[in-house]
Amino acid sequence: MERGENRQTVRQGSARLLWATILLVLLSGRAGAEPELCARDALDQRLCLAEPATRIVSLSPGATELLFSAGAGDSVLAVSAWSDYPPEAAALPQIGDSNRLDLEGIVALAPDLVVAWVDGNSRSQLEKLANLGIPVFWLAPRRFEDIAQSVEDLARLTGRPTLGADQARDFRVGLARLRAEHADARPVRVFYQIWDQPLMTVNREELISKAIGLCGGVNVFGDLPRLVPRVSTEAVLAADPEAIVTSGRKDGDQAWLERWRRFPELTAVRTGNLFLEPPSLLVRPTLRMLAGTRHLCQTLERARGNL
Repeated sequence: MERGENRQTVRQGSARLLWATILLVLLSGRAGAEPELCARDALDQRLCLAEPATRIVSLSPGATELLFSAGAGDSVLAVSAWSDYPPEAAALPQIGDSNRLDLEGIVALAPDLVVAWVDGNSRSQLEKLANLGIPVFWLAPRRFEDIAQSVEDLARLTGRPTLGADQARDFRVGLARLRAEHADARPVRVFYQIWDQPLMTVNREELISKAIGLCGGVNVFGDLPRLVPRVSTEAVLAADPEAIVTSGRKDGDQAWLERWRRFPELTAVRTGNLFLEPPSLLVRPTLRMLAGTRHLCQTLERARGNL
């Protein structure tokens, strides 16, 4: 009786092992049949390519910069207007801007990947490309981690995963160091001006505001509901920021800051805390935001010393 039970147990064990082996083979075959170059984009769509993309069209300056950071610059065939960094990108053919894309021109290039920007490109236009079988990958960095992830995703889709991982790691490490350095910094109330007419700023969800917070600053308009809200001069006077920071329209343009000198009662004016940041380092959510955030942290340290 005992031997019979043992034989039955062995047979059951063998059957389980057989089915487990069959299941493993089936699963491995299914996994092997799927493309390995996969990434999930900002619209939560999973894009998989059969082979690394080598013919790429970039539809925003930020996407262009991230593609070059991912090591895929040599594979970019055309870019959108204002794609001026790195310098090699400025020499590439332009295929339109956020208001109007040359869809026929894009199709004629026969791209195997189009990189789009959620806040700048028309989804209806890009759906036409997708319906033609052209892969579209959407970006929308809202956090520093999104920047790092975007570089990793683009590097994976273009066959450069190691380079992308290295670039993303350096970015994360640099930000972590800055965050630790300024964790106990005295808070500075900041008004960050991104435009003059109309007067515009950013709320707490915009990456510039996150850079301010990382440096120990407090965005005086952080609670406003819109990502890029309009504000009045009266609202700025009422908020009485301890520092006013802007990037201006171009390097060295102090015009926006000079206008605030008409209000000597403002703490920022009285203490000399009017600052111009390098515009190219903070306005785009790319790896250069690390350098921009580092510069901003130095600026807010100067502001603390003036208070």
